Amino acid sequence: MACVQSETGWHIGDDEIDRPDVVALLAHHLAEMRADSPPEACHVLPLEGLKQPKVRLFALRDGADILLGVGALKVIAPGHGEVKSMRTHPDALGCGAGRAMLAHIVAAARGAGLTRLTLETGNSDLFVPANRLYESAGFVRCGPFGGYRDTPFTHFYTLQI
Repeated sequence: MACVQSETGWHIGDDEIDRPDVVALLAHHLAEMRADSPPEACHVLPLEGLKQPKVRLFALRDGADILLGVGALKVIAPGHGEVKSMRTHPDALGCGAGRAMLAHIVAAARGAGLTRLTLETGNSDLFVPANRLYESAGFVRCGPFGGYRDTPFTHFYTLQI
């Protein structure tokens, strides 16, 4: 896959959770998270968890067919949302797909009347690009939220929107 270097022609849909390429990317994400994170620090949602009523899954595409990435917004309390399952397709790494998806999730949260976004992510080498992305988007480190426990393998971030 060749990813264009701009968002020209990119679009984001939220009704694609059962498309085969989305299912495959989410399965890849689940397998990689479980392989890299100890069980007590692995909070990735399986496909069925992303189908909950309080979760919106978004798919970023270049044109009609090329999947660049996915991400989800979960409402966890009044005014409070959580970024879940952010994943760029391996062939689209480095072209801005993650940044575009995160901006869309922030905008969707704002549009839904949320005033705070939080997220949980790992801190191994695998997660360095994700941590850089969240920090560059204005997220700041915070403590655990929503029932998560602090572990040596976990980072938590928050953003007031």
